[in-house]
Amino acid sequence: MQVAAVREPRHDAPRTSHVVPIHVAPSTAAARHAVTRCSTCAMRAICMPPELTPDELSRLDALICSTRSIKRGDALYRAGDEFQSIYAIRAGSFKTVVMHRDGREHVTGFQIAGDSLGLDGIGEGKQNCDAIALEDSVVCIIPFAQLEAICREIRPMQHHIYQMMSGEIVRESSQMMLLGTMSAEQRVATFLLNLSKRFKARGFSAAEFHLRMTREEIGCFLGMKLETVSRMFSKFQREHLVKANGKTIRIEDPERLSRV
Repeated sequence: MQVAAVREPRHDAPRTSHVVPIHVAPSTAAARHAVTRCSTCAMRAICMPPELTPDELSRLDALICSTRSIKRGDALYRAGDEFQSIYAIRAGSFKTVVMHRDGREHVTGFQIAGDSLGLDGIGEGKQNCDAIALEDSVVCIIPFAQLEAICREIRPMQHHIYQMMSGEIVRESSQMMLLGTMSAEQRVATFLLNLSKRFKARGFSAAEFHLRMTREEIGCFLGMKLETVSRMFSKFQREHLVKANGKTIRIEDPERLSRV
């Protein structure tokens, strides 16, 4: 949740005047292991600690040297798969999903470019959820055994991994509070403001962005029915807080939305 985003200002983009086209992953077999470089990646400021030296970046370039392309609807990994690597989303977006015993799907998160996937597999040595691409996406493959070794020598990188793990804990506790204490209106407002903040951190517009997930998937994440999610979007539009044009969302009044 990469989810297509907006760079400000941008009035000359094709088709939709504000929305930047997504980075479509190459479909060739060679693209599954294309060479990539952390040192030249636009997402480096999100994925990596800022204080790395050129020499340290070169060492990471040698470690993170391959990418994998995932088509929309396909799984990067499934619950129960052996944990071997963590993944940094280079382009595109994903949802993480846990399947209930009765077959129902519960969405546990939406990840956009710059986010990581697979950290929850460290504890038990296997993945705890499915990671499904919401659009054609590309991930950088980071072999965890080699990452552990390099973290012992590059302390900023070790600290960064700790921060990532801590961020997962904070995210889960925030999600529990959202589901346990907030009204439907507050849940949807919080969801949109969180996305806005994440897009802004990546240099995109905080006001306008394109949702790659469905309303039903949003409801599954927020613990709400599809009808309730749609009703909240309609309410926000009537109150001129948000303008929705299909899946393109524009936050009209962020201050009032925050007060919700």
